Amino acid sequence: MDFTPTEAQQDLARLTGEVCEKLVTADRLRELDRAEVRFDESLWRSLAETGVLAATLPEAVGGSELGPLEQTAVLRELGKAVAAVPYLWSVVLGAGALARFGSVAQRELAAKAGAGETILTVALAEERNWEPAHPVTTATDDGTGWTLTGAKTTVPFAGLAERILVPARTSGVPAVFLVDPADPSVRISAQQVVDRSPDAELEFDRTPAELVGTIESGGEILNWLLERGWLGLAAQQLGTLERALDLVAEYAREREQFGRKIGGFQAVAQRLADGYIDLQGLRLAVTQAAWRLSEGLTAAQEIHTAKFWAAEAGHHLAHSVVHIHGGVGIDRDHIVHNYFTAAKHSEFALGGATDHLRALGALLAG
Repeated sequence: MDFTPTEAQQDLARLTGEVCEKLVTADRLRELDRAEVRFDESLWRSLAETGVLAATLPEAVGGSELGPLEQTAVLRELGKAVAAVPYLWSVVLGAGALARFGSVAQRELAAKAGAGETILTVALAEERNWEPAHPVTTATDDGTGWTLTGAKTTVPFAGLAERILVPARTSGVPAVFLVDPADPSVRISAQQVVDRSPDAELEFDRTPAELVGTIESGGEILNWLLERGWLGLAAQQLGTLERALDLVAEYAREREQFGRKIGGFQAVAQRLADGYIDLQGLRLAVTQAAWRLSEGLTAAQEIHTAKFWAAEAGHHLAHSVVHIHGGVGIDRDHIVHNYFTAAKHSEFALGGATDHLRALGALLAG
């Protein structure tokens, strides 16, 4: 594979970075930390106006036919800015899945999401279910239409979404459905997560639902969502950790103790070097997985590898950043706090190292 970024990757990353640099300041992050809903509406609107949101969607829904490499470039920049926007959930997954597998009406919804006119999200996690490819939530066809019964947890931006893609089980096989969260049969409960992202728990009680694709293609659609969701989180984590390492390296070059810059202390230098190595591993893993997807190749092993590195590197680097900053690192008003909590959120969302290694072992054995 060729690790050289494409021209489209570079242009889209540069544009996203410029928009974020202009709008996502330290003061703005403090403001969002105190907001009732941690959503940067002005940034979201600017990303739509500059064409960033729609760029990687198919032309049929107003996009430019760019792919996973360009999506990871955008997510990386959003991660660097710890941007409070649902690009992964609304555009990459929600609009991307509807554009690829949806009906004509569902593709119109994808176009609206790409234009920033509506927000979509995806409910992939369930309490005490460690196999997301086998959902516990059930779907039933009562003769007049589909209904869902069950619950999903940590659903990103659920309170802002016009529609939610919900995987469910019917006749022992998975399928994906579109749900209106405003329906009275849906109960939305806000959840408190480490970085104050607007996640929520959803409960469905015979909730009307619209099938995406077909029952036969349900497994394929769910796998598509899971793989791109894991890769997207890993790419976003890459950007967050890159910026976090820059912040702590700059601090280590300036902070003095005992008449010396702390970056010159062996223990500090070793932790920074370990963080750099972790970051390089994550960068290579994300690039390889995105490239394979862009080439239409199977990428399950590569995505799980990126998933492992993102969670593992996220844990190590997040704690190193705080520890090296000392007392400043635990100041909730300091910018480094946002990078710590963002990295921990992605780490928890991706799962522990044991789960990743078990999944990789199963893939290799198969």
